[in-house]
Formats: sequence, C-alpha cells, structure tokens
Amino acid sequence: MTPAEIANIAGIASELGARRVKLTGGEPLIRQEITEIVRLLSERKTIEEISMVTNGTLLTYPLATNLKRNGLMRININVPSVDAETYKHLTGGRISDALEGVKAAKSAGLYPVKVNMLVLGGVNNDQIDSMLKFCRQAGATLQLIELEPLNVESNYYSQHHYSLDGIEKELSGRAQKVEVRRSMHGRKVYHLGEAQVEVVKPVENTEFCLRCSRMRLTSDGKLKSCLMRCDDLVDILGPIRSGAGSQEVRRLIESSARTRRPFYGGQLF
Repeated sequence: MTPAEIANIAGIASELGARRVKLTGGEPLIRQEITEIVRLLSERKTIEEISMVTNGTLLTYPLATNLKRNGLMRININVPSVDAETYKHLTGGRISDALEGVKAAKSAGLYPVKVNMLVLGGVNNDQIDSMLKFCRQAGATLQLIELEPLNVESNYYSQHHYSLDGIEKELSGRAQKVEVRRSMHGRKVYHLGEAQVEVVKPVENTEFCLRCSRMRLTSDGKLKSCLMRCDDLVDILGPIRSGAGSQEVRRLIESSARTRRPFYGGQLF
C-alpha cells in the first residue's frame, strides 16, 4: 500500500470508531516513507493516537525526532536481551543498535517507551533483572511477554515456553503499586519505584477474545479481524484501486467487523 492508501483506509476506519492506529510489521522502519505515513495518519483528526512496534535498530537520530514531530506518540521496541551474545543468537543483529534505538526514542520525547522482552526458557529467562536495570536507567517500561503457541513449531514451544506466573508473583510482592489496565484485557502493571513492568500473558483464553476490539490491515491491503486466523480476510485495497469510494470502503470495514468471531469462545459461543 502507498502512504496515501494506508492513511485513507485508517482514516475511514477511525470515523467508524477505530481511533488508535499501531504500525507494526515485520519491521515498519524499513519503509522509506515511514515518516510520511505517520504524518498522513496524524492529519486525520479522528485518529487520536499513533504508535509503533519496532526492533529499534534503525531508530536513530534524526528519525525518532522526525517521527515524533510528525505525530508518532508512543513506541514499543522489541529487545529480547541486553546481553550481546544472547541478542545476536536470537536476532542476528547487534544489541548496540537496539539500545541506541531505545535511547533515541526516549530523547525524541516518545512516551511511553516500552521495551518488549519475549521470555524464552533456557535462553533469556535468567536475564530479566538485567533487562529491568537497563529499562530503569533508560526510563522505559519493561514489558515481559510469555511465548505463545502461535506461528512456532510445537517442539520449539515445548522447549522454550516459560510461564510468567512465578515472575508475576514475585513482582506482586515487590511492587509499591499494582495497576490494572482494563482496556488491555486486565493486564497488570507493577510499579517498582522508578521502574514499571507489564506482564503479557498468553491470549489463548475467552477473556482476551471477549475484550478484543482490534482489527488488522495487512501490508497487501486486506482486513483481518482476528490475529489467530486467516480465513476471514477482506480485500479492501483491490476495490480502492478499482475506484471504490469512501462509502464502499466503509461497507467493507463494517462487513469485516460483523464477521468477527472469538477464536477462543469457550461455552459462550
């Protein structure tokens, strides 16, 4: 999609109530027009918040500042480890690039800056304290993410899944305050002095589906109403390039929304 097509679709969706836009990937910063995309989105007055998920390795000065000036508000940066060898093992990249990205985001005034740490058993589960120390120093929120049995082989999941229940219990005992984010499926935020830690539990449950209000737009212009499935895709870019106007785009978005079904419906559905 072109930047204008992205902004057009997101703008029409925002008029229907989708007021928050998150740019994800893959890696959104490989788009050379990423600043333009953010700017065009911010010009849509019905869009209230623009955020991004990135690995941060390309987020250097002046890009972070330019993104902020053009309307980006907050950012999540995926950093599985602050140990150079572990980081290279998991990503093939250099930890210095990612850490500079975190600092650039903070310096640019993006708020909050969240560091996503996917916790993997036998790989980095013993590095949470070092990650917390870095986030405290950087002024970033640490977001611990439990491995999902989604898009991974069963052997990998069984080998590296690490339950965060014990970590949550420890955090609960150490925290001066525990905040519950009702808008994020009841996710808990643990306040540890100057540090904040969020724990992202698996989404394989009926409560997550019950509270989910997200819709995804794929890079090739298809609406995806559920993260877990690909059998409900609605092509929206094709009709636009064939001349469809705003009313037709609205109809397609509404049609996709009406087909939403909870992937983990339990006995309720």
